[in-house]
Order: sequence, then C-alpha cells, then structure tokens
Amino acid sequence: MAEKELKKGHYDASDITVLEGLEAVRRRPGMYIGTTGPDGLHHLIWEIFDNSRDEAMGGFCDDIEVALLPGNRVRVADNGRGIPVEIHPKTKVSTLETVLTILHAGGKFGGEGYKVSGGLHGVGAAVVNALSVHMRAEVHRDGAYHVQEYKIGKPVAKVKKMGTSKLHGTIITYEADGSIFPELALDWEEIVSHMRQQAYLVKGLRITILDLRNALSTELKPGGKIDETYYLRDLKIDAPSVTFYFEGGLRSLVAFQNRHQTPVHKTIFYVDKEQDGVQVEVALQYVDDITARLSAFANNIYNPEHGTHVTGFKAALTRTLNASAKASKDTDSFTGDDVLEGLTAVVSVKLREIQFEGQTKGKLGSVEARGATDAVFSVAFASFLEEHPEEARNILGKATLAMKARKAAKAAKDSIMRKGALDSMTLPGKLADCQTKDASESEIFIVEGDSAGGTAKTGRDRRIQAVLPLRGKILNIERARLDKMLASEQIKNLVVAMGTAIGDIFDINKLRYHKIIIATDADVDGAHIRTLLLTLFYRHFRPIIEGGYLYIAQPPLFKIRKGKEVKYAYTDAERIAFVGADTPIESEDNSPEDEITEESGDDAKLKAKGPKISVQRYKGLGEMNSEELWETTMDPNRRILLQVSVLDAQDADFVFDMLMGTDVPARKSFIQSHAKEATLDI
Repeated sequence: MAEKELKKGHYDASDITVLEGLEAVRRRPGMYIGTTGPDGLHHLIWEIFDNSRDEAMGGFCDDIEVALLPGNRVRVADNGRGIPVEIHPKTKVSTLETVLTILHAGGKFGGEGYKVSGGLHGVGAAVVNALSVHMRAEVHRDGAYHVQEYKIGKPVAKVKKMGTSKLHGTIITYEADGSIFPELALDWEEIVSHMRQQAYLVKGLRITILDLRNALSTELKPGGKIDETYYLRDLKIDAPSVTFYFEGGLRSLVAFQNRHQTPVHKTIFYVDKEQDGVQVEVALQYVDDITARLSAFANNIYNPEHGTHVTGFKAALTRTLNASAKASKDTDSFTGDDVLEGLTAVVSVKLREIQFEGQTKGKLGSVEARGATDAVFSVAFASFLEEHPEEARNILGKATLAMKARKAAKAAKDSIMRKGALDSMTLPGKLADCQTKDASESEIFIVEGDSAGGTAKTGRDRRIQAVLPLRGKILNIERARLDKMLASEQIKNLVVAMGTAIGDIFDINKLRYHKIIIATDADVDGAHIRTLLLTLFYRHFRPIIEGGYLYIAQPPLFKIRKGKEVKYAYTDAERIAFVGADTPIESEDNSPEDEITEESGDDAKLKAKGPKISVQRYKGLGEMNSEELWETTMDPNRRILLQVSVLDAQDADFVFDMLMGTDVPARKSFIQSHAKEATLDI
C-alpha cells in the first residue's frame, strides 16, 4: 500500500472523552441500532465504516475496504491515522480498548479529533463490539502495529504490540452475535448501494467491497494470510468485488441519477463552500420530466425527511429563479413547485454540532444549516445563471412551462371540484362500499374487471370490505399532469373512493380505508395493471405507502383436489410438493376419474391406483366462485397479503422511471439485463 502524506492534526488520548459505560446495549440493542432484524444487522457495517469515513471527511484517509468473510464476519480496513493506543488518562487502559468497550467514548466529543463526524456520536464501535461474539482490532500507527481481540464486548487480553509497521490506519473485523440477530445473512446489493452513495458524498475517497464469503480457502482463516495482508484485494482472490471512486462528488451523483433522463441543460451546477462554520455542497440539473428528485444529507447521513438545509435551498432556488425571470422581463412569479419540477438535486451539509429531529436522523434540525445553505447556494446559482445564459434560458423555460401547466391543472381541478366529482359524499357508482365508517377496520379491494368485481362483491364481508372494480388498464401517470389524471374516470373513481383528494389538497387523515388491497390476475396483464397502480400510489399517494396502508393480494395459482381433499397452492413449488411434478394441469371439467389398471398372470385383478387428482390453474380472479375467492384471498384469517413499502426511495424512483418512463432504449436494456430473473407465465 502506498504511503499517504497525513494532514497535521492533533489526535491522541486527550481527544477521547468518556461519558458512560456499555451495560445496556445487549439487553436493549434496538435502542442503539433501531432493530435486530436485517436493517440492524447491516447497521453494524455502517457504524464501523462510518468511523473510517469520518477519517476521510477530515482529510486523513482516502482508501477504505469492506470485506464480507466466511463465518458471517465483516472486515473494514482504512488508511487513516489509526485509533490511538496509548493509555487513556481517565480510564487508565489503552485508548483503543476505551473506544471499543465504553459507550460514548470517541474522538467526536470535544478536542480536535474530528471537526465533522456522522456516526452515532461515538457509540458505534462500542455497540458493534457489544453485539458481536468476536471482534479483532488492528492499528497501524507511529511505526508499529497493535492488536486486541474481544468477545461480546469484553477484551480477551490487553492491547499487544505485534511488530513494526510503515503503514497507518485501522482494521476492524467482527462477527455479529446470532443470539441477538435471528438472521445473519448480509445483502450484497444493499451494501454495494450504500457504499456507492458514500463514495459520491466524499469525493476522492476510494471504497472497495469484496464478497469473500464463498472463498473458503485456508488462507482466509484467522492467523493465515488474512491477518498478514492489509487490503484483502491484494490477495487477488476470484470473488465478487466492486470499487467506487468519484472525483466529481455530488456532480457525479446527479449525473448517475440522470443517466436515463434527457437533460434540459448540459452543465451540472455545483458549489462546495463553507459559510459560518457550515460546509455546504449542492449539485443540480434539470431534466425533461415532471418529477422532482431531491436528496439531502447532513454529515453524510441521508435525510429522507429533509430538514433545515433543504428549506434554505428551496427558498434560495425560488428567489434566484424569480429574480432571473424578472431580469428577463418575465413578470409572472414562480412558486416553489414550479422550480422543483424536473429538478434533480443533492444538498449536503457538514457541521460540527449537528441536531436531528427524532432518533432516526431522518430530518435535520440544525438552525444554522438553513441560513448557510441559502447564502452559499443563492450567490453561486445566480452567478451560474449569469455565466451560462443558454443554460439559464433552458432552466427558466422549464420553470415557465411548469407554471403554465400548474395554472391549467388548477383550473381543471377547480372545475372538477365545482362539479363535486371529488366530493367524498359523491362515491362512484361501481364502488360497493362497506358498512362500517371506522377507517381502521375498513378495507377496499381494487380488482381487475367487472367479472372479478362481481365475484368479490358477492363473497366479501360487507361490514368491513369494500370493492372497486377497474375497467382495463389505468392511465400511466409517470409523465401525466394532474389535470390529465383527473380526466381519467378510473383514477378519479379511485381518488374519490379513498377520500384523501389529491395534489395540494391531499389529506391522509381523510383516508377511508386503512387497508387498500390491489387484487389483480396472476398473468402478464394483471402484473401490468398492478405496476400502473403502484406507480400512481408512489408518485401521488406516497404517505399511503409510508403509512403501511397499501397491500397486494396473493390469490392462489392452483386448486388441487385429491379425492375429497381440497388444497390451494400459491406457487409451483407448493403444487409439486402436494401432487408431484408429473400430475397434469387441467380444468376440473376434464379431470380423469379414478384410474384402474389390469394386471396379468394367475393373480390378475383390477386394482385402483388411488384417488382422483385434479389440478386447476387459475388464470384470473373471475374464474373463482365467491366462496373460493373468500376463503383464499379475502378472508382475513386465511389470506396472504403483501404489504407495500419503500425501503430505498432512490432505487424505487429509478425502477418506476425505468419501467414507466419514455426512455425506450434504456428500458429495453434493463429488461434484457434482468431477463433471466423473470418468472414467465407461459
């Protein structure tokens, strides 16, 4: 590994502040990592990685490697300054041991260890240690390297000097505790996605991810080459690996997000400047779309609920574009929605004392971030518009079109409102409503076609279940404005039935059903209709998804009769497990009777082969009678429902844009790339 010139910065034992012990972590891990499910398991990686990433944010590190090892181990190596190993003045033990075994001990509480950090305020490494059956820490620093090992958060022995070293940095290897985490399987794609995002946020940082879980050679066992090699990529093992490195920072991230879009202007705006102790970094580009894609980060922590920095950015964006429009003799004023249409932007701030609203860090609350972001962005963006007149004209033209469309949509919506079409008292005629008015126990089935609708209406529990049949495929709303959407009878009926209204008058508190269940046929057309509905909910009713109110019904694929026994199979695997792979699939009308075979020889006789077996394949909900639909798909005690959630909004946005947008070549490439993953119903 090439030696790196370290920036001068005071960082020793005096920079490590101790606040309290580590007693409650194993008893209540959810308080520290949110959950002991898959998200919490991956959070352990983020916490160890964040310590290395914070070194990079301070300018002391430019190379981090994350390796997944056999035995559910994870190894994170960096070329930072290395955790101090000298005796800590307060704890009287090694500073390395202090950092890894005591809660709230770290270089992020005073001193000059870190000016900016994004971890759990110093608790991360200790929490990971407490929730691991084994951890090994290796520090290369000041011409030597030291090692200490731990079990369930407690040191096995004192820190030991292993020899001399010309390197610098820290290597942490840990194995999560299976008694804490029910599932220890790590998601490679999730890790790669997270690390890609972090690489964009710290320009010039190289991040390598290796999947060595199936590399079971002896050289990967502890004590072998794995402990003799700093970066495991140097072993050149044939295994999955990804490396990210972006000099462009947020510019590269915006370009990546817009890779399948048509830009309105070619040059990506970018600014990176400090204001009043707040480092502000913003990149943006407008594209030919109606959707806004705005991502926010504070100290490299993703803020899905935005916060003060985004408030400052939006105010400056609207004010600056309005000033530029007036200078161009365009007297109409843009609203905030006008200037957001088609915008892809990333806003990132870094500040020493950071405050979030709530425990999830989803929303930044630091007041100073608003003024700093406003000041930095407004000056830089105004200069950009002046220095790039053609780009400015295109951006203003995009905002002007959005303004005109907004006025047209408002006129159409006002006209519809005056006619009472969105009045919650005027329910659509096709809706078979439920009797209860309690939304918490009400559910609505959105079904495909009048045939399935009739069956569902007959078989439902009228007290709590409503049914709304849709006629054919609804409008693809990916690029449709509100006025065009409301002109669609199918969408209008759905909006009226839900009771929330739409657009700027949407109110989640008026939702009439707390279970909205999409029930379409198990074929290609059904999948298409389901995708169109999911696109509608994702783009215009996101709070319904985020509130956990949207579900997908899982009707069975097969009805199997074996003698007098009846069973429903929801997958081919279930069918095969019940009747075997050789049993023919046919309609019930053509099922064979009990088969009889004649044996030859002295003991010849007729012998029954067994009970009649028939396997009926359901192609649509309309093929079921009301009793079958009730007991398989609608009965709350027996049905299977999939709750729709948005785990990664950016990935979801990309998929919807890819599948439902106008970039046909990109969609074709996407389908070809994932063709082998598709389940075809032929």
